[in-house]
Amino acid sequence: MTRRVVLGVSGGIAAYKSCEVLRRLTESGHQVRVIPTESALKFVGAATFEALSGQPVRTEVFADVAEVPHVRVGQRAELVLVAPATADLLARAAHGRADDLLTATLLTVSCPVMLVPAMHTEMWEHPATRDNVALLRSRGVVVVEPASGRLTGADSGPGRLPEPAEIVELASLLLERADALPRDLVGCRVVVSAGGTREPLDPVRFLGNRSSGRQGYAVARVAAQRGAEVALVAAHTDGVVVPAGVRLVGVDTARQLHEAMLGESEQADVVVMAAAVADFRPATMEESKIKKTSTAAPTVRLLTNPDILVDLVARRRPGQLVVGFAAETGDAAGGVLDHARAKLSRKGCDLLVANAVGDGKAFGQPNNAGWLLAADGAEIELPLGSKVLLASRLWDEVAARRIKPPFSFRDRP
Repeated sequence: MTRRVVLGVSGGIAAYKSCEVLRRLTESGHQVRVIPTESALKFVGAATFEALSGQPVRTEVFADVAEVPHVRVGQRAELVLVAPATADLLARAAHGRADDLLTATLLTVSCPVMLVPAMHTEMWEHPATRDNVALLRSRGVVVVEPASGRLTGADSGPGRLPEPAEIVELASLLLERADALPRDLVGCRVVVSAGGTREPLDPVRFLGNRSSGRQGYAVARVAAQRGAEVALVAAHTDGVVVPAGVRLVGVDTARQLHEAMLGESEQADVVVMAAAVADFRPATMEESKIKKTSTAAPTVRLLTNPDILVDLVARRRPGQLVVGFAAETGDAAGGVLDHARAKLSRKGCDLLVANAVGDGKAFGQPNNAGWLLAADGAEIELPLGSKVLLASRLWDEVAARRIKPPFSFRDRP
């Protein structure tokens, strides 16, 4: 579905990444109008933006006056995305300045606005910037948490522009659902598991599964952008971009995941077990590659891996909410929902997201669907949509339950 998007670009070194953001948006079928600041054009020329968007590029309100662009562009937009948003742009937007076409457009829109900061750590952490961000968020503007990493020169730290793929994923989420990223998880400590574990047979081979990690990463990504402090315990993933504002803990096997999740959950308010964990592991790992011979294939003896979700529930501290995931297929014993309900009862978690898998569903796909089941008997259907959309629906329910006793993090010192 074609949507009208305004892509604002302000003058920082990260402006070069806006070209990839623009390309991804246009390849998704959207009509994109680029509005750079004069400073942005010192990093990327207008010709580049025009060639990639197929739209004219202007910076001043006095260009094409007959079209009244400082009003019309904003009135027609379905999303305004500014990436990168410098400290100067955040300050001008927060205080209602309208001294160029981009800031004037920001004053005319009624659609969702998403600002993606990029600046040095000292600028991001300065009280003036923090106050401007808080003011913008109080007005309903989505100000994305920046990534942490290499900046210009030898500097490194928070303030890095998130990767274009993540920016476009969050922008697409706002086009799907305008209210998907409220700041309702501030003060909440979250741990999420994601990806598929691998159980080694020898130095080359392993037992694994088809999980790409996309759903777990989406859960972590949305939680961070809704204000939570997030630790992501990640097994094998299929080239998924690490979410901005998230602390990554890498693991490989089910036992490593078990140890990491138990440790990380000790101080967590919400634990989400979204990883696809191998139920079994080889009893032994050969020290060298198993050779193929003309004799019979080797027999592999399997051991049962620990049930991480059951152990998390057993060690759940007062006030902690535990969420499980169930990838199910129907069989002679029952359908997907039947197996999911039984698993919810068996595991003892508070919420369970059930997905039908197989035949091109869920694993490795950009979209997902399913049901959200609660221990109190509530069942919510999750219609087909992007994985970040499903994640936003999950956090809606978590937030609603967390603000009710005994689950409350808002009053915690």
